[in-house]
Amino acid sequence: MALKRPKWKTGNVVILEHVSRRLKDNALGDPHVRKLAVYLPPGYDEGATRGRGKRYPVIVDMVGFTGSGLSHVAWKNFSENVPERVDRLVHQGRMGPAIVVFPDCFTALGGNQYINSSAIGPYADYLTKEIIPTVDREFRTLASRDSRACFGKSSGGYGAIIHGMKYPETWSVVCDHSGDAYFDFVYWHDWPNTLNELAKYRKDTFKAGRYDARRMEKGAAKGFDDGRVRGFLEHVWKKYKLTMAEGHTIMNLCMAASYDPDPRAPNGFRLPFNLETGEVLPARWDAWRKHDPVNLVAKYRKNLKTLRGIYIDCGWRDQYHIHYGCRILSKRLQEAGIKHTYEEFDDTHSDVDYRYDVSFPFMYGAMKK
Repeated sequence: MALKRPKWKTGNVVILEHVSRRLKDNALGDPHVRKLAVYLPPGYDEGATRGRGKRYPVIVDMVGFTGSGLSHVAWKNFSENVPERVDRLVHQGRMGPAIVVFPDCFTALGGNQYINSSAIGPYADYLTKEIIPTVDREFRTLASRDSRACFGKSSGGYGAIIHGMKYPETWSVVCDHSGDAYFDFVYWHDWPNTLNELAKYRKDTFKAGRYDARRMEKGAAKGFDDGRVRGFLEHVWKKYKLTMAEGHTIMNLCMAASYDPDPRAPNGFRLPFNLETGEVLPARWDAWRKHDPVNLVAKYRKNLKTLRGIYIDCGWRDQYHIHYGCRILSKRLQEAGIKHTYEEFDDTHSDVDYRYDVSFPFMYGAMKK
């Protein structure tokens, strides 16, 4: 879509201001009043008076880490944003008209995993108990789980499959694009780099010579911050541009806050590795693994079987090695007798929005309309 000159009917994006009770007083101090973008398909306003008129299925966008739903409705050069893509797919007859919802779930830690965490906020409840009821109240939706789907990429893909597992009363179709899975591959390999970045902010300085590991590690041996995490966060929160190393570090901290929150710990969460020696802390890593989709299929087998559609895909050159996790996830679903579609393609983790050309028709076709 290099030439942005559509010759077909286009929908309309409206922006609401949503006041959240559940995000109020969250641990990070993030705003509880947020913009909510909603795409209304072509023809939505035709013949509609006093709330009457055609009703539409709903698709909810869970964006990836460092993203916001609002970014998916912004102008995009030499390509399509999500509303433009949906307009084209409807015009081509590859899917029917639907309402698409773009929540803002960004946080001071760069995002969240669309789950409830005392260290970040109750973002699963925010979506299922606030955003969905708001959209059903304000727009002509088919207000039923059978006519409601969610999709996402990366952290959003993780959120979509987890919501399919935990909240089948809300969703009937989920699409997981390159979603975090098999944490031992996806996250583990980057922690040495994270530890190196955090070491810049340790309070005890170290000079060349004899080194006392037990003295240097202090509370880090139990997964507690010895001050370097707080120092790092205070540093990056003052910046306008993060380095790549800082971006990956805050991502790993966000994962720790998502998977191992602890109100008693500094910053409200525990860490899976000894900050000083790099040793894995088995109990803390086990807390992460309990959130890994590949370990949750058996637990949520009954819920997954109620879904009308599950779609998963990933590029086989994913630089975060997520294709291995997706393969294992698909294998687990197969072993549990859960019908799903899993596809791979020749690409990396980056700039793969074109895969929505596959997932949107899948979602629309699987929903009850």
